[in-house]
Amino acid sequence: MILKVLHEMSTLLNTGLDRDTLSLCLNLCENGVNPEALAAVIKELRRESVSLKSFDNSTSGGTNNNNNNNNSGGPGTGSIVGSNSTITKS
Repeated sequence: MILKVLHEMSTLLNTGLDRDTLSLCLNLCENGVNPEALAAVIKELRRESVSLKSFDNSTSGGTNNNNNNNNSGGPGTGSIVGSNSTITKS
């Protein structure tokens, strides 16, 4: 019941959080995670996601893919490594 109400509030506030994500956030808060810190982490992850998508689009869009032979596993893997290192730092 609480999750249903939280999801309705989240939808009204256009948070972009789905029911599963809200459930995880609720569980984290119930286990002592500071809600303000959790919100800050979510905002930062969203900023990083937009930044990585923008980077991927600028490096792969409209090119002949010559820059993708970087011995890292193919196109897009460079941004995944950057994403993991960012998450690890948090």
